[in-house]
Amino acid sequence: MIVDLIAGDYVAKNFHAAATEGRIIQIGVQNGNAKELDLMLLLKQRLTITGSTLRSRRVEDKANIARELREKVWPLLAQGKIKPPIFKTFPLNQASEAHALMESSEHIGKIVLVV
Repeated sequence: MIVDLIAGDYVAKNFHAAATEGRIIQIGVQNGNAKELDLMLLLKQRLTITGSTLRSRRVEDKANIARELREKVWPLLAQGKIKPPIFKTFPLNQASEAHALMESSEHIGKIVLVV
């Protein structure tokens, strides 16, 4: 499963990164609309793409989503059954280097500051 909030040229990259019968969930478009897409790859990989945004949702819907995350996802994170991909960690005193890496967009995964 790929959860993407960037879009732009990452949509095509996601098609290549996804496993066969993988799912791609688009939750934002920070870099604008998708650029060139190879829809044949979408078909060959049998990918499922869905999209959603929280902005247009009612407050009650957002509260239910937060509750379900707390009940269903957070325990899996705590148990180590699912893990976000960590690209690189930095000590807190190297926050400027971490920020430079983030701005470079040369990473895939999380950049973590360690206190």
